[in-house]
Amino acid sequence: MSEKLLLIVKKAANKRILYLPHAIRQMSRPDRMISHEEVAMVIEKGKIIEDYPEDTRGHSCLMLGWGQAGRPIHVVCTPKDDYLAIITAYIPNPELWSGDYSSRRSK
Repeated sequence: MSEKLLLIVKKAANKRILYLPHAIRQMSRPDRMISHEEVAMVIEKGKIIEDYPEDTRGHSCLMLGWGQAGRPIHVVCTPKDDYLAIITAYIPNPELWSGDYSSRRSK
């Protein structure tokens, strides 16, 4: 499913990317400063690491990609017919994620 979903995400992003208010707030935090270009790189070259088919905002997913200076970035997005909605984007906490940032650590 994630390969099919990845194609749907990329197709929606090629039409338009819409940043929800939460995403803008999170991307603008001084300790993050995630650019639109970095989010686009995650969408273009990243991979889906979690799938949320029952999300109330519509079928969404968590993507992992790499930004400036090779820093890991997580992007939560939901593809719509005419655009890709970016729900949030953040730098994953290494205490909560595996060494490659693709799976959550066990508690």
